[in-house]
Amino acid sequence: MASHTHEHVVEPSHKIGMHYFSPVPSMPLLEVIPHAGTCDGSKAVACEVGTKQGKTVIVVKGVPGFYVNQCLRPYLVEVTALARDGASLELMDSSMKNFGMPVGPITLADEVGLDVTSHVASFLSEADLGVRMSGGDVSFLSGMIAKGWLGRKSGKGFYVYEGTKKTISTETKAYSKDFVARDLGLKEEDVNIRIIGRFVKETTKCLEDGIMADLVAGDLGLVFGTGFPPFLRGPFRYLDSYGVDKFVSMMNDLADEHGPQFEPCQLLRDHARSRKKFH
Repeated sequence: MASHTHEHVVEPSHKIGMHYFSPVPSMPLLEVIPHAGTCDGSKAVACEVGTKQGKTVIVVKGVPGFYVNQCLRPYLVEVTALARDGASLELMDSSMKNFGMPVGPITLADEVGLDVTSHVASFLSEADLGVRMSGGDVSFLSGMIAKGWLGRKSGKGFYVYEGTKKTISTETKAYSKDFVARDLGLKEEDVNIRIIGRFVKETTKCLEDGIMADLVAGDLGLVFGTGFPPFLRGPFRYLDSYGVDKFVSMMNDLADEHGPQFEPCQLLRDHARSRKKFH
């Protein structure tokens, strides 16, 4: 007797992506990713499911890394560039915490797992986003992975974990000292403008490329997806209060000093020229 398998074929207009953030129970953001043929009904259902789960939902385009991870990539790469320029692990963590992030980048990498962090970093560098994603050295992470330092889950990453206590690992400290190519004597402010500069610049590039629907999605995505300081109300509100022209001239200075990865995108330049605010 022939057996019949009934395969359920999903109508293309009903296909949609939903990108949750790790750890899922505590991360409040959901990225919903329709494709060109997804119908409005499917979009509505996906957004409703997310909202019922208590998530803040934003709709984004199906590009490598979607929106939030695409912004985190230059953030993480800049951390490796800062390590090369002599910034200590402690300085990077404390300066980002003082800026208002819930955790610093070193703690973030440990919590997510260095293997996952490195995968995001290298995957996006192969996605042909060019110079925007360059300017660091991600072998900094792969070298740690090769030693089995994966972060909290392996008991050791940038920090060593004993129960609830964590201390910066002396081995990782020595490893990062060996990685220094030139010690620029960086201060907290230097670390902040380089990390936040690239982070915020990438969000404006995503807006320019239509990766998220609008400014509000852009602001919500970084606040709820990365912990961008809520009191700054997102990268675009931050740019408006900081002054777009001031931000652009800061980025131009950084580009002259460190390379084209800091160059502001056209949208930023246009806003600076016309003195136009984002909101």
